[in-house]
Amino acid sequence: MKNLLLVSALICTPVAMAHNDNDSTISFSNDQCDVEFKNDVRIKPNELEIFTAKNQAMQFNSNGDLMVNGEFVALNNSQRQALTQYSDSLRIQLPEVANIALDGVKIAGVALEEVGNAFNINGLDDMSSLMDDIRVEVENTFYQEGTFVMGQQSFNQFGENFEHQFEKQIETAVESAVMQSMGSILVALGSELLGSGGDMDAFEERMENMGAQIEEKVELHANNLEQRANSLCGNFAEIAKQEEQLVTLVPELEGYQLFTFKHVK
Repeated sequence: MKNLLLVSALICTPVAMAHNDNDSTISFSNDQCDVEFKNDVRIKPNELEIFTAKNQAMQFNSNGDLMVNGEFVALNNSQRQALTQYSDSLRIQLPEVANIALDGVKIAGVALEEVGNAFNINGLDDMSSLMDDIRVEVENTFYQEGTFVMGQQSFNQFGENFEHQFEKQIETAVESAVMQSMGSILVALGSELLGSGGDMDAFEERMENMGAQIEEKVELHANNLEQRANSLCGNFAEIAKQEEQLVTLVPELEGYQLFTFKHVK
């Protein structure tokens, strides 16, 4: 899950404009989670599908029917109940990844607004439009024709798209907005300096306080997002344990686990 770094990049870029000593980064990195994706999953309204790297598939539908690599697998009541609980867990937990990423975009918008208001920065329309594009990219990555899609491949694709496309555009848009508003920024700085009576130490303190206030507002949201990300990693580990038990109960599912532990527990 190393490439789902959207929230980290979005939060760091705009907040750093106001205050440099921030550490409000969020990610589902391999260092933070005890599990990583092994296969890809597609969650339809009435069916769960898991695909392996060899393009083999298992399907479990709302009727309790299981197909593994094109063959029907007969289930007893306990097996069907365990698979239903597993399917329900995935339907609840996996979309939270997309929700966290989308909320990260919202936090970036809050940061931009705070910085723009503090320094009278105009020309942030391009940034707002870019944030909308990123939101659409997130939605299109995880939701395809009414189906929720996730796995290592989608993470890699999204991470590469963000790194190669949006990161540079964000940097360019921020630089453009600052250049367009340089006069307003200088006026704002001059007003703050006058408000400090020309005392550079007092001016520096006022600027640091302003930056801290902006960062505090953003971090309130970012910290909540970080807690959700950490909690989600723990939930994924629980699902991985559930999968281990499920394979014991239904041996035909061996190799179709969605998660794998990075080390022996």
